[in-house]
Amino acid sequence: MTSDAASLHARHQAVMPSWLSLYYDRPLELTHGEGRHVWDADGTRYLDFFGGILTTMTAHALPEVTKAISEQAGRLLHSSTLYLSRPMVELAERIAALSGIPDARVFFTTSGTEANDAALLLATTHRRSNQILAMRNSYHGRSFSTVGITGNQSWSPTSLSPLQTLYVHGGVRSRGPYADLDDAAYTAACVADLEDVLQQAAGGVAALIAEPVQGVGGFTAPPDGLYAAFREVLAREGILWISDEVQTGWGRTGEHFWGWQAHGENGPPDLLTFAKGIGNGMSIGGVVARAEIMNCLPANSISTFGGSPITMAAGLANLTYLLEHDLQGNARRVGGLLIERLRAVTAGLDMVREVRGRGLMIGVELVRPGTDEPSPEAATGVLEAARERGLLVGKGGRGGASLRIAPPLTLTVAEAEHGAELLADALRWTQANLAPR
Repeated sequence: MTSDAASLHARHQAVMPSWLSLYYDRPLELTHGEGRHVWDADGTRYLDFFGGILTTMTAHALPEVTKAISEQAGRLLHSSTLYLSRPMVELAERIAALSGIPDARVFFTTSGTEANDAALLLATTHRRSNQILAMRNSYHGRSFSTVGITGNQSWSPTSLSPLQTLYVHGGVRSRGPYADLDDAAYTAACVADLEDVLQQAAGGVAALIAEPVQGVGGFTAPPDGLYAAFREVLAREGILWISDEVQTGWGRTGEHFWGWQAHGENGPPDLLTFAKGIGNGMSIGGVVARAEIMNCLPANSISTFGGSPITMAAGLANLTYLLEHDLQGNARRVGGLLIERLRAVTAGLDMVREVRGRGLMIGVELVRPGTDEPSPEAATGVLEAARERGLLVGKGGRGGASLRIAPPLTLTVAEAEHGAELLADALRWTQANLAPR
C-alpha cells in the first residue's frame, strides 16, 4: 500500500465503524472508471467483474447517464415527493409497464434495503400479520426489519426483530437435505416443507420474500418453477409473494428481464423490489405492487430523497440505454460464454466445488481440497490474487467461500475471455499456495 493509501486507511479506521468491511489487506481507493475498467489512486487499471456490488450495471462513466445527470443538476437537484416530478412519473410508468404486475404502482426509495423494508411494511399492513416466510441463506438488507428476515448468519448481527420469521428450504440447489434429488423431486420436497412450516404459523402469514437468485448467498438459485409451485400453496392462504429483484433485475440473468420470470407459470409476484443496477451508481430503489396493496397504508407518507429529480434522470437514461442496446441479450450471450469458460478452466482444480449462475451473475464456490467444507480462506486468497493480476471480483455465500462475478452488462467477449484467464491464474496460484506442505 502506498503511503497515501495507508494514510487514508488509517483515517478510515479512525472515524468509520469497525464492522464496515473493506476488501483486501491493502484496501483500494478507486478514483475513476470507464466502460468495464476502473483505476486506483496509484494509476493501476482493473477489469471490474463486480460493478460496485452489481450496481454499475451498464458501464462506468456511461456518457448517456452522465449527460442526463449533468443536465438535471444544472436545472434542479432536489424537490422531494411533496411536489410533482416529471422524471419520477416517467420512470415509474416505464417500470410499472415492465414489471408484469397488473394495475401496478411504484414507490421509489434510495436503496434495496429501504425497498425491502417498504415491501415488508406494505405486506404486513395489507395482511394484518407480522409473520414472514423467508428463504434459508437469504439476504435482504441491513435495516432492523430486513436483518430480522435475513437467513444468512454472517449478515444478521441481531436476533431481535419486529417480525416473526419462518424459514423454508429451496434457495440453495446443491446443498442441504434435498441436494441429491432431481429437480422435480427437489421442488416437491421444498413445497412439502413449505406446507409443513405453514402448519406451525399462528394464523395468517403476511408474505414470502425471496430472491430468485440469492445475491449475498453466493449466487445460488432453485430449479426454475420452484416459486411458481410455492405460489400455488401461498395463493390458497392469501399469502403475498415478494420477489426481491435488487440483484437479479434488469436483465442481468440473461434469460429473463426479472428473476421471477423463471418462476412465472402462476403469474407475477404481488410485490417486486428493485435497486442497484437501475441507477448505474446513483441511489435508486423501489417497490412495485398492485394498487390495492400499495394503497393500503392508512397514514400519510412522503420520501425526502426517494425519486429525486437527479436520480430519476439517471435511471431513465440508464434504462433507455439498456433496452435500446439489448443488454439482456448481451448478458445471455457473453454470460453464457463466461460461465462455460470458467467451468473449463477450473475443471482440474480440487478447490473449486461448483461454477453456477446464469447470465452475468456467476458464483464460484470454493472448498478445502478433498472435502466438501467451504473455504473462506481460499476465497480471500483468490480475491487478493485476482486483484494483483488486475481483476476485481466479489465474495459471499456460505462461510464467505464463494466468488461473486457480476460485470457490467456491456461486457465484451474479449473482456470475458481475458477475465476468465486472470481468474483461472488466481485460482491456480491460490490452490498451490494454500496446499498443505
